[in-house]
Order: sequence, then C-alpha cells, then structure tokens
Amino acid sequence: MAVTIKDVARVSGVHVSTVSRAFSATHLVNAETRARVLAAAEELGYRPNRAARALSTSRTGNLGLIVADIANPFFPPLIKAAQAQARARDYHVFIADTDEQARVEEELVRSMAKQVDGAVLVAPRLTNRAIAELAREIPLVVVNRRLRGVSGVLMDVGAGARRAMEHLVELGHRDIAVVGGPSRAWTSGEIERATEHIARDHGILIQRVGPNPPTEEGGRAVADEVVAGGATAVLAHNDLLAFGLVRRAIELGLDVPGDLSVIGVDNSHVARYSSPALTTVAMPVAEAGHGAVDLLLRSVDAAGSTGTVTLETSLIVRGSTAPPGLGKGLR
Repeated sequence: MAVTIKDVARVSGVHVSTVSRAFSATHLVNAETRARVLAAAEELGYRPNRAARALSTSRTGNLGLIVADIANPFFPPLIKAAQAQARARDYHVFIADTDEQARVEEELVRSMAKQVDGAVLVAPRLTNRAIAELAREIPLVVVNRRLRGVSGVLMDVGAGARRAMEHLVELGHRDIAVVGGPSRAWTSGEIERATEHIARDHGILIQRVGPNPPTEEGGRAVADEVVAGGATAVLAHNDLLAFGLVRRAIELGLDVPGDLSVIGVDNSHVARYSSPALTTVAMPVAEAGHGAVDLLLRSVDAAGSTGTVTLETSLIVRGSTAPPGLGKGLR
C-alpha cells in the first residue's frame, strides 16, 4: 500500500496538518519538529505530491538560479551549495547561464517567473533599475549587488582588496596595476574604491586597466599593456583574469613573481593549481549559495520580506607574489 501523509503523522507523533506545513510552509514549523517529520518520511519512503501541493499553496516548489557564466570556476561551488540548501528545504532548482549578457538575464527571469517561486541572480549584469522592476514581479535575491528593497548576499570583496593591496605594499610594491572586470560588476566597483583608498594612504601609483571580460583570454589580452605600463604588481578582478596575465607574462619572458607579482580574486581551483599558485582573495561562495536560498525562501514565505547578509573574505598568500626586483626578466 502507498504510504500516506497520515502514516508520516503517526510515526512522527504530530498532526497531519503539521506534516503538511513541514513540506509546504517550513517557516511555520520549528526545526526540531520538521526534522522529526522528515526523518519519518524518509523512513517510510513518503514523497509529497508536488502537483497537489502546488494547487493548494499556489507554489511550484521550484527556484531559479541565474549565473553570469557557468564555465567560470567561481560559480559551480555556489551552485552546488544553493542546490543542496534548496533540496534540504524540499525545493528544486532551475539553473541558467546568461553568458555575461544583461538582456539574456532579464529574458531568463521573465521566462522563469511562472515556473518558479523566486530566483537568485548571481553577479547580475542588469542595471539596478531593471533588477528593481523584476523584483516587483517575482521574489528575487541578488548575490554581489547592493540594492535597496531587494534581498542580497554580499561577499566583502572591498575588504579583501584592501588586504591584497596592503600585502603588495608591505612587499615593497609602489606601482600597481588594477585590472578590472565587466563595467556593471559590483565586484569591480568595490575593488576600485578599495584600491583608491590604499593608493591615497600609501602614496602609490595605480594603473587602471579595464573594463575587461572576466576570462583567461581577457587577462592575456591586457598583459602587454600592464607590462608596458611599468607595474611591478597586479590585482585582477578574478582568478581567470589573473591566470591569463600570468601565462602571457611568462611568454613575454618575465618571471612571476620575481618581475611581476599577481593577485586574483575568488580562490577558485585555478588559483590553487596554477603555476605559480595564485595569491588570491578567497570568496565564501558556498556560504553565499546557502544564504541566498535562505533569504529567497524567507521572501517567498513572507511576501515583501527583505534582508542583506554580508560575508567576510580573506587573503590567501601563495607563490605569485614577492618583493619587486627579484626576477631577471626584461622590463
């Protein structure tokens, strides 16, 4: 015989209505009770009827997760964390890639609107105004964008950029290139503001290069300009840009870090396994994925609810930074 909701209620020792809320309105059930209900459901092999639940609650049980470039190693750990958190809350996740195009991002949100209960935009390229308009149509959470009236998860890349610059200054660098990412990327703006403060405080020269596509090819494309500008160190928008810079600098006959120190942002696998291993600003992407889903479901459960979570970053020092003037390359 098929297992029913009444069986789950009997085994978990709660009322049938509590079992129903444990699956459809989690904010109305305390964590201990919901854990007991889920354990009973797992033991009995019970699976809620999603179609029936959608009819009774006007919810789909689905969430959207839209990222700028799924090939960028920054995104997969966040996606996995968001999926795991959604699954724990009995939700499924639809994932889409905008290929760094704002127009595609807007189209995806609008096309998903009737299929999901809300969506997470990770590193959005849309304008603040466009995002605010979409948020009036569907519950939204943005990751790495600060926007009044819209829930967001921020990774404090500004603090990380300051630590990265201070590290370079402590090594003795006074001519530093800052290689930016996409013009609408919140991360690029935060890095620019942080590096301006450090430049003023320490009297160092900043060579700004960008905007650039946040890819390895983007890093290779600007490496000649960075080297020609006389910088002894680089802070790049992300690890992919940094990696491309390193590869091209080595092709030009420079030693990294002896002739050119390079710092990335993300702490992706690119940073860990490049040669030399990249010094980088570690971004808490898994925590961001968890937090984004929690904020989104809070907004779904309580219409109009918004909140902002800020996560700390850290500097991971590896082999791509050193005092200037140690290399033998031609500058």
